[in-house]
Amino acid sequence: MFLTVGNSKLTPIFAVSTKNSLMNWLQEAFLEPTMLQAVIVISLVSAVGLFLGRQKIFGISLGITFVFFAGILAGHFGIVVNKDMLNFAQSFGLILFVYSLGLQVGPGFFSSLKKGGVAMNMMGLGVILLGLLMALAFHWTTGVSLPNMVGLLCGAVTNTPALGAAQQALLQVEPADYKEVTDMALACAVAYPLGVVGVILAIILLKKVFGDKNLADDKEKHNTKPNITEFHISNPAIYDKSIKDIMKLTEKHFVISRVWRNGKVSIPTSDTVLHEDDHLLIISHKSDVETIKVLFGEQENVDWNKEDIDWNAIDSQLISRRIVVTRNRVNGVKLGSLRLRNLYGINITRVNRAGIDLVADSALHLQIGDRLTIVGEKNAVNNVGKILGDEIKRLDNPNLLAVFIGISLGVLLGSLPIMLPGMTTPIKLGIAGGPIIVGILMGAFGPRFHLTTYTTMSANLMLRQLGIVIYLAGLGIDSGAHFFETVFRAEGALWVGLGFLLTIVPVLIVGFIASQFFKLDYAHNVGMLCGSMANPMALTYANTTVEGDEPSVAYATVYPLSMFIRVISAQLIIMLFT
Repeated sequence: MFLTVGNSKLTPIFAVSTKNSLMNWLQEAFLEPTMLQAVIVISLVSAVGLFLGRQKIFGISLGITFVFFAGILAGHFGIVVNKDMLNFAQSFGLILFVYSLGLQVGPGFFSSLKKGGVAMNMMGLGVILLGLLMALAFHWTTGVSLPNMVGLLCGAVTNTPALGAAQQALLQVEPADYKEVTDMALACAVAYPLGVVGVILAIILLKKVFGDKNLADDKEKHNTKPNITEFHISNPAIYDKSIKDIMKLTEKHFVISRVWRNGKVSIPTSDTVLHEDDHLLIISHKSDVETIKVLFGEQENVDWNKEDIDWNAIDSQLISRRIVVTRNRVNGVKLGSLRLRNLYGINITRVNRAGIDLVADSALHLQIGDRLTIVGEKNAVNNVGKILGDEIKRLDNPNLLAVFIGISLGVLLGSLPIMLPGMTTPIKLGIAGGPIIVGILMGAFGPRFHLTTYTTMSANLMLRQLGIVIYLAGLGIDSGAHFFETVFRAEGALWVGLGFLLTIVPVLIVGFIASQFFKLDYAHNVGMLCGSMANPMALTYANTTVEGDEPSVAYATVYPLSMFIRVISAQLIIMLFT
C-alpha cells in the first residue's frame, strides 16, 4: 500500500490530518465549556486586562479594573465559560480579596475610629448615606429596578466587592432570578468609568474653590509620627522623683530614651530618679511636646529627628539596634509585661508596624513582624533579640494557617441567617460580608490569642490582587454578552446619567461641608472622599496635587470602615426593599 501511494501523496494527507487535529485542539481549548477552557479564558482575560490597565488615558489608568472590561469584551464576542466553574472562580476570588483586605486593615481598624479619625469616618459615612438615599430616591422616581440601581451605585462608587455582596443577597431573596443578577453587573459596568472620572472631577473642583489654605497648620495638628526631643530638667516639682512617679502626673504617653547626667549617658528604668539639670531624650507624639515641656522645664534647640544621626557614635557605650518580633510566644503579649527595661537595662524607643512608627507604650500588644528600635549595652540588646526572636527569615514563610482558618470562619459567618425585626426573610452577610468581618477581627485581635496573622505587605497584596482579578474576570465574562446592547439604548443613557450623579453629588456635598463647617483642609478632605468612595485611582491623582502624604493618611483612616459599610449596606438594601 505505502509502495503504490508514494511519499509525494502521503505528505499532503498527513499535513491535512495534522491541521485538522490542531484546529480541533484549539477549538476544544478555547470554545468548549470545560474546566481547562475556563482556566485558560479567565487567565487570558486577566492578562489582557492587566496589560491594558497599565496604559494611561489623559494621565489616568484604570489598573486592575480593566480586567472587568476585558471580560466584558470576551463575553461580547461570544466566549462562553462553564457556569459552575465561573461561579466558583468569582466566589473564591471575592472571598480571597475581602478576607485579605480585612486582614490588612484589621490592626488599624479600631484605632482609626479614635480621636481625629472619628470626625473623618463620620464624614465618610455621610458620603455613603447620601449615595444610598439618592439610589432609593432614583429607584422610586425613575422606575429603574432596585437591583439595577444597586448595581449603578456599586459602579458609581467603584466598589465591586459591594456588587458581589448585593448579588449574593439577591440570590437569597430570589434564588432563580439569574437575569437580575446579570443585569446588576451590567449596571455596575455602565457606571464604573464615570465613577472613576467623577471623583477626580470633584477633586479638581474642590481644589479650585477651596484650595489648600491651611495645609501646613493642619499637617502639624494631625502629625502623630513619633518625635524625638531633648529636655533640660528645670521644674522643681519633679526634682528627685522617680520616672514612675512622674508619669502619674500626666495622661500623655511618651518614652524617656536616655538620661544625660554629668556628661554620662544611661538608659533609665521606671525606678530611675531624676535630678535638677539632667538632660532627657524623649520620644512622643509631636502634638504632646508642649505639654511635656511644661512638665520637665526647658526644651533644647537640637534636632534629633534627622535621618543621618549616628546614634551609636553619640552613645559610645551603648548601641541602637532594630529587632524584629518573630517568636510566636511573644505574639499578642503586652510590651510592659515583658519588663525588658528593668530586667535588661535597655530602652525600646519606638515600634514600627507595617511601615508606621508607634510610640512604645507599655500597653501596646506586640505582633509578629513588629520592628522594635532598642537602645542599650550590646550584650543586653543581643539577649533581648533572642527573647523577641529576631529571625527575619521566618517572616519569609507565609502564615497560611490563619488564612485558611479565617476564610472558613468567614464563609460560615456569611452563611449564618440573621433575623431582623420586621423582616420575614433572614439576612446573611454572604461571601463578601462574612470574610471581611472575620479578616478585620483576625487582624486586630488574632495576636492576642497567640494566632499568627502576620503576612508581609507583598504577600497580602498578592492575595488581594489575585482574588480581585479572578473575580473581575469572571464578572466581566458573565455580563459581557448583553453589555453593549444595554449601553446603546435609551435606558443605557439613563443609567450613565444616574451613575454619574451618584458619584459626584455626595462627594461635592460632603466635601463642601467638611471644608466649610469642619475646617478640614483640602489634602485630608480629598483623601477622606477617595477613601469613602474606595477609589484608589482618584487617590493617585489627589496625591499629585499636594506635596505631603496627607491624602493617603486620610484615605487609610476612613477606608476600612467605609469598605465594610459599603459591603454590608449593599446587601441590606436588597434584603429590605426587594
